Amino acid sequence: MKLKEYQGKELFKEVGLPVSEGQLVTRPEQAAQIAARLGFPVVIKAQVLTGGRGKAGGVKLVTNREEALQQAKQILGLTIKGEAVTELLVAPAVDIQREFYLSITLDRSAHAPVVIFSSAGGMDIEEVARSSPEAIHKFHIAPLEGLHDYQMRQLCFAAGLERELFRPLSEVVEKLYRAFTRYHASLVEINPLAQSADGQLVAVDSKFVIDDDDIPRELQSWSQTASEDPLERRAREHGLQYVKLDGSIGVVGNGAGLVMATLDLIQLKGGRPANFLDIGGGANAKQMKTALEFVAADSQVRGIWVNIFGGITRCDQVAQGLVEAVGDLGLKLPLVVRLTGTNESEGNAILRAHGITPVAGMEEGAEAIVQRVG
Repeated sequence: MKLKEYQGKELFKEVGLPVSEGQLVTRPEQAAQIAARLGFPVVIKAQVLTGGRGKAGGVKLVTNREEALQQAKQILGLTIKGEAVTELLVAPAVDIQREFYLSITLDRSAHAPVVIFSSAGGMDIEEVARSSPEAIHKFHIAPLEGLHDYQMRQLCFAAGLERELFRPLSEVVEKLYRAFTRYHASLVEINPLAQSADGQLVAVDSKFVIDDDDIPRELQSWSQTASEDPLERRAREHGLQYVKLDGSIGVVGNGAGLVMATLDLIQLKGGRPANFLDIGGGANAKQMKTALEFVAADSQVRGIWVNIFGGITRCDQVAQGLVEAVGDLGLKLPLVVRLTGTNESEGNAILRAHGITPVAGMEEGAEAIVQRVG
């Protein structure tokens, strides 16, 4: 279960984390009224579950009532990565002197939570991770031991922080870990964690993901109204099993085992899958077309690998759906297709007739899409 910013901040406050206060509104007039009451400047922020709100125009600093009214109208008219904006958070602007990134998530390979910190936070944290990986610092927390003081000292020294920040940052990490464990989270994130003009550390934003199978009782009511990723919701409505991931290679397959193996091969070859999508065992041309549309709708996707085993599913129907989708979407992304099984020859012939060269094996397909995405 993903939480919106205002919900995550409520939980942060419960464990004593300092947050930038704000008020939730649903109408532009409310936003202008609250902004005037709080005192300018204020920040108006779209409440959606997708990332990149700032770059999409969903976060605006305003300095007067008229500006607040106009910006609120514009933001409420936005659709950010498929999710319509229906709620706004109006909060006093924080005089930010410095921005950090801080999160705690599960490292399943290590069977332990991992703290991730960067002395460079904000909207471009993904670029920091790509271009300056040495600026990202991590350490694991032993579940039966908890957080140790020496771990925080090592982190602060490694990040080159001033000594006066050691204790305040240690307290923030301790409280964030308390939120992580108390609310059965798989991810808690503060970006940015801001150092204000008076030297205080403040959570200006929040990202909170709670294990769907272990939602605390006090949050059960939120689970009834919490929004999921819009693509995941729409895919489920079309009978598709879709899970959004954080990579750049879109994946379409039939059967959970085959799709999981496809994801593993992409990672083995050095790529990162953007999603899990299972079209099911009896998919037809229409379902294949719909599946490709969903994958292509993700702005992170830079290439697509379709991996189909034709048992009940007929490869010729899959191929027909692919051809139709490519034409209707005007798809320009690299596309790698592997069809094997029932009517395999007919399906591959349809693909070749429309300029799509199929691959014969899974390893060949994984290497091809990783190379083409780069």
